[in-house]
Amino acid sequence: MATACHYGMPLRDCNVLIRTLARRGSFARVMAVYYDLRGRGLVADSFTYPFVLKAIGVLKLSVEGRKAHASAVKTGFRWDAYTASSLMEMYTMLGRADVARKLFDEMPHRFLVLWNMMIRCYIRCGRFAAAVSLAEEMERSGVTPDRATLVTAVTACSRAGNLSLGRRIHAYMNALFGFSLPLANALVDMYTKNDCLQEAVKLFESMPERNIISWTILVSGYALAGQLDMARALFYQCTEKDLILWTAMINACVQHGSYEEALTLFRNMQMQGVEPDRFTVVTLLTCCANIGALDQGEWIHQYAEGRKMKLDAVLGTALIEMYSKCGHVDKALQVFWQMQGKDAAAWTAIICGLATNGQASRALELFEEMQIGKAKPDGITFIGVLSACCHGGLVDEGRKHFQAMKEVYQIEPRIEHYSCLVNLLGRAGLLDEAEKLIRDMPVDKDTMPIFGALLTACKAHGNVEMSERLTKQIPEQDSRNPDVNVLVSNVYATASRWDDAIRVRSKMTHPTSKKTAGCSLIENITLFTFSFTAGRGFTEVPFVPLELLDARFRVPHSKITLTRFESDNGLDMTSFPNIWATNSITGSGSMNAVDDISGVNIAM
Repeated sequence: MATACHYGMPLRDCNVLIRTLARRGSFARVMAVYYDLRGRGLVADSFTYPFVLKAIGVLKLSVEGRKAHASAVKTGFRWDAYTASSLMEMYTMLGRADVARKLFDEMPHRFLVLWNMMIRCYIRCGRFAAAVSLAEEMERSGVTPDRATLVTAVTACSRAGNLSLGRRIHAYMNALFGFSLPLANALVDMYTKNDCLQEAVKLFESMPERNIISWTILVSGYALAGQLDMARALFYQCTEKDLILWTAMINACVQHGSYEEALTLFRNMQMQGVEPDRFTVVTLLTCCANIGALDQGEWIHQYAEGRKMKLDAVLGTALIEMYSKCGHVDKALQVFWQMQGKDAAAWTAIICGLATNGQASRALELFEEMQIGKAKPDGITFIGVLSACCHGGLVDEGRKHFQAMKEVYQIEPRIEHYSCLVNLLGRAGLLDEAEKLIRDMPVDKDTMPIFGALLTACKAHGNVEMSERLTKQIPEQDSRNPDVNVLVSNVYATASRWDDAIRVRSKMTHPTSKKTAGCSLIENITLFTFSFTAGRGFTEVPFVPLELLDARFRVPHSKITLTRFESDNGLDMTSFPNIWATNSITGSGSMNAVDDISGVNIAM
């Protein structure tokens, strides 16, 4: 409607319209007005170019960008400071920061606006060290900065991990301008992101004025430093909480595994009348995925649809991971095909989800489609691909993809990739090949997963000799891991060597050797998630009807390990079936098994 009557307008009115449209984000309409005035022979001026060049950058119109640049040179506005800074910003948005720097260097007079823009350009394209270097060059040149310059420079210092210039700015902040809240917030953020939490707290406490951004930065800083209790205390100390602060606290809880607290915060946030945005929704979906809270995840999905949130790559990937980890892979596929702009993360999420849920052939089909498209697989994608091969017993396919990862995509395999391949070979009974792969692989700090995979295969195939040989190869720090003793004892138990099994298990009675307790999470009809942890007294566990467990879980096969032990009343219970050691468990809850590092398949 705004552009329906722009035809025939004089340049001044066109400039007003262009500015209004640009501020509304209607960049396509900005270009329509620009094409019209150019077609009528009107010459753009310094009031036209900044908004038109911004529109060109946002819309990624490289050809139009070069034409506009040539027009600015022809009409003499190339040397106008605001036109030049807009050209620099445009080229950076088009991925040509090198051209932006060339324009900056060619300017006969480097005005402050040009310094500020070039520093921001470097930050925009991720060249933080270059941004800091330019800020230091500006300092040496004797150019007097303004508040915007200092905030931009501190942001660059924060991202580059270079605190020298940032501390100098902090030192003369008050001397130059007096207290500046945006600059103080930027400094607190810089300190928290570079392991200088004490300096951040000291500055925060000395600030004569704070806003919600100040509180949010420090709450996130405490969470980043692993101090969830301090983050929580500061959060409740703030009397006026906005959406960003609520989201920061929820995200802190998710990062530290306090998933139920995160969901409780979400409920409290809603009761306070604060409506979540897409960032909050993505964080909450991650939370639901980690605890298998399907019902709450579905409710959040419905909430996002009700609020007309765009199903882009970020939101779509979070939904795919949530549904996949809760075992609803059909729903994950539905979300995947509805997504707009599938990126590598989305493809990886659905491939890993299908693989983990046992749909190996479908996962590999999607991987083939991914390779045909524009998305490029990464290391995590190949973990999903190798897992799919493992679930499907596709040994040759697994070998092929492992080689392609190195030779075609130049991705150096990590311990997770070796573990997948060892698991694949072990399940196929190719134990010698798996052992050779371990011998030939580069030394890694954390070798336990790969040894665990082969020890599990030794148990499945009754190869006691290899398990004993592997135990001697495990690094000393890993040999004290109780999971190693559990696996080795299970190998002995499978071979009915009970004395050896008991001897290995007895090592776990040492004070420094403690096995991590298994944990189960059950979501009931009220949307609350109950947590059960092995070793806790029954008084700490809420009552859950047997019908609920029967409805949520099913045991698809009955491969068991016989565990020999004596009950408290002295009865020999050798034949008691330890089904949780090897069974695949499926349901809308999630369960971590007790006795097997890699032999339990969980619906994730």
